[in-house]
Amino acid sequence: MAGSDLTSSRFAAPPLPPLSGESLTRDALVSLGRQIEDKTWHDGLPDFFWGEGVCLLGMIRFAEAVGESFPSRVSEWLDEHGRGDLVLDHVNHLAPGTAAVLDGRPESEALAARLLGWLQSSPDVTHASNGAIEHWPGGVWADTVFMGGLFLGHLGETRGDAALVSELGRQWLTHAEILQDEATGLFVHGSHAGIAIRCFWGRANAWMALGAVEYLELAQRRPDLVDPEAVEAVRTRVARQLTALAACQPAHGVWSVLVDDQAENAGVLETSAAAGLGAAMLRASQVVPGLDDSVVEAGWRAVAGALAYVENGALTRVSAGTVLQLVPFGYSVIRDDRPQLWGQGLALHAVAAALAAQGGGAAVSATDAGAGARR
Repeated sequence: MAGSDLTSSRFAAPPLPPLSGESLTRDALVSLGRQIEDKTWHDGLPDFFWGEGVCLLGMIRFAEAVGESFPSRVSEWLDEHGRGDLVLDHVNHLAPGTAAVLDGRPESEALAARLLGWLQSSPDVTHASNGAIEHWPGGVWADTVFMGGLFLGHLGETRGDAALVSELGRQWLTHAEILQDEATGLFVHGSHAGIAIRCFWGRANAWMALGAVEYLELAQRRPDLVDPEAVEAVRTRVARQLTALAACQPAHGVWSVLVDDQAENAGVLETSAAAGLGAAMLRASQVVPGLDDSVVEAGWRAVAGALAYVENGALTRVSAGTVLQLVPFGYSVIRDDRPQLWGQGLALHAVAAALAAQGGGAAVSATDAGAGARR
């Protein structure tokens, strides 16, 4: 494109080699997960907000993968932050609600009920014309499906409420209607004033892929609570997305911040998206019949590539909280020089998914899986 600003892509740090061999054994992954978890608690989860919600769910999935009960520290956090008044003025405040639902204690059930009441009654919650919950008035973002949709789906499963479960499926599909690119199958970050901005942000794709997987896993557990047509529609769309992502993945496993390597962002790597997408790809193999083998191979590359960036329990090269950018260059200048809670949480999702996948067979090294990579 004429006038492209290549200052970020030209000076991007080279990729690290992905983990392989002994670094991907079960013992090594469990140890790495413990380091990430301990670092996260040490640094703190200060707010009842979206980063904390991503972390809490990652901790729960990690505990499940290693065969442990619900993490006591998560329950303690929910008790501490659920007391008294909560600031509830944005859909991102629903993100810790998924952990509250999965906790299942009466105190956490009451917290989840408060969150649902806000979502169903607050004038702060606006919708697009097709029913998608807006992230901001006039804008639909991929983030919302993970932050708010998962809360609704899991609460519906716990209550046996088909309407709430169906709402997760409906939110995923209405978001996909706006945000999934028909030509490529990839997702854009969001829309502005009713127009989808053509920036294929990596973490947006991770939010949508993980949201789809959580919904499809729920559908397997409780087929009585879902609409079969919605389930099939989600399967079809997410399979197309993940296949497209596998085709544009670099051999080292970590996509650029915009996954199609738009010139101003090519080589500006973003690890939290790779961690989330790797987790979704490995989990999708169990809930999307006929999924192409390239997706599972890409999942292992993404997990091995992303986790290579864990230093002393912190996932590095994680982009900071990112508002919708109206031009691609905007994504190339988001800071990535400090740990972020969503990076910690998505790293735990990746570890958990790799451990679960190893239950059905040996890990695929990034080198072995790299044969189908684009470069």
